[in-house]
Amino acid sequence: MTDEIDEDALDITAAPDPATATPEQIKKYNNRSVERVVSMLNVLQESPEPMALVELHRSIRMAKATAFRYLWTLERHRYVERDGDGRYRLGLGFVGMQSRDLDLLKERARPWLEKLRDETGETVNLGVLDGNTVRYVEVAESPRQVRMVSPPGGRDPLYCTALGKAIAAQLPEARVRELLAGVVMPRRTPRSITSVDRFVEELEKVRQSGRAVDDQENEADGRCVAVGIAGTRVPAALSMSAPASRFPLKDVPRIARTLTFAAERLMSDPRTAGRTTRGVRGGTED
Repeated sequence: MTDEIDEDALDITAAPDPATATPEQIKKYNNRSVERVVSMLNVLQESPEPMALVELHRSIRMAKATAFRYLWTLERHRYVERDGDGRYRLGLGFVGMQSRDLDLLKERARPWLEKLRDETGETVNLGVLDGNTVRYVEVAESPRQVRMVSPPGGRDPLYCTALGKAIAAQLPEARVRELLAGVVMPRRTPRSITSVDRFVEELEKVRQSGRAVDDQENEADGRCVAVGIAGTRVPAALSMSAPASRFPLKDVPRIARTLTFAAERLMSDPRTAGRTTRGVRGGTED
């Protein structure tokens, strides 16, 4: 049985307003397959956490195999994404639907970015996955004359930035390889990663340590550390960047702990943004 109807048998000009259609009219004009996909997307939209396949097919009373085929197709077109545990969430194809979530994330993150900027004296960033790049959505810029900064709305590659690594580390390996398939990975500095295999190896280190580092890989005198933000619909991360001469590698673990503290608190209780962040003692060293 199919939802396809002979166009000659359907009076399109007489179609009722969907909001006021009668049950008989709904039966005539409604497409059941689309209805089921919409139900699935609504469940994902309303869920505060990514959902497993079994949770989805039970919640919408759909056969598991059918639900998987719908999800697979939606994932192929970037309307759904799978995390490292195989759980599903809305993908970047729904930028409009996610705009409210992104606005809320920016609103929550802004006080933390400013707090960390003031305590370290360095630039602090909020970035999200945008296609196969990282997009800077909020930036608290360092007041110092010599500083590292990317403007809000700017984009950078995943493979040579700490934000990109922290975001990509939240995705399944297959998804990372798909994002980078066909992407040219030029050597921006002598330290840049230039192959997908090498990047995938780097992401495993990020997952184990809980932090991502750009050690002069994007810019010759730039150093940056980033941590992922858990619980967001769009993969996101926080980072702090500074000239390498002012941000020694020995400070990376301490700054990463500070960023992790902020990432956890901004998602759980944004009201704590005014409190002192642990692990910050006068920012990076001069």
